[in-house]
Amino acid sequence: MKFENILYEVKDGILYLTLNRPDVRNALSPEMWRDIQTAVQQAKTDDDVRVIIVSGNGGKALASGADIREIHDRDYLKMLEATASVSLKALEDLYKPVICAVNGYALGGGCELAMACDIRIATKRSKFGQPEVGLGIMPGAGGTQRLARLVGPGKAKELIFTGRIISAEEAASIGLVNQVTEDDPEALMKAAEDMARQIMSKGPMAVNLAKISINLGLETDINTGLMIERLAQTIAFSTQDRKEGTAAFLEKRPANFKGC
Repeated sequence: MKFENILYEVKDGILYLTLNRPDVRNALSPEMWRDIQTAVQQAKTDDDVRVIIVSGNGGKALASGADIREIHDRDYLKMLEATASVSLKALEDLYKPVICAVNGYALGGGCELAMACDIRIATKRSKFGQPEVGLGIMPGAGGTQRLARLVGPGKAKELIFTGRIISAEEAASIGLVNQVTEDDPEALMKAAEDMARQIMSKGPMAVNLAKISINLGLETDINTGLMIERLAQTIAFSTQDRKEGTAAFLEKRPANFKGC
């Protein structure tokens, strides 16, 4: 399927999902959000996709935020459609691992997109922030929820209330970014691909079940979370991958996982 606002390319188990409006620093329009949601649904059933790498075309930004002119003219009742929130919840709930490679700005919806991914890698020159209050609005695609869960409520309130833009190094220091690379798009993509390949060398069912357990467990109490983990582990033990993984360890050879 072809998309108007993103690129969808699968190679060696990795889906490269690239925002593709470089002339406007990948500003996030409703149409782009819909493309992202459709791409996620396609990736969900695409057996060739093991890991997703999300990035932005143009070398200046993952996404510089929303299209401000479109926001200015938008009817307030349109917000009930929650186009961005629905798209990002689909991305977050996708059981396959998602890595976000940030080269440049990740502001507003761009930061919210990064936070809906499982792992964030950024170049040194990248910038993060939720500056919406400066426009008389607030983060509305999960920013108030995911940022607080990632960095804690106090730091999230500081960043959202002030709209302050932070460096990749500061983002890493507060837990918003997992890894910072040199200011080089090739170094960034190599780091993302290296991590993707490391993930793909593990049991795919185990990785998927671990993601589900973490995501659902964070939304509940510890006892319910432990039960989710126990049930997921029971499923993992029922797979051929468990037999293969343990046999490979005992036989001192690389495992040949099949995802079943």
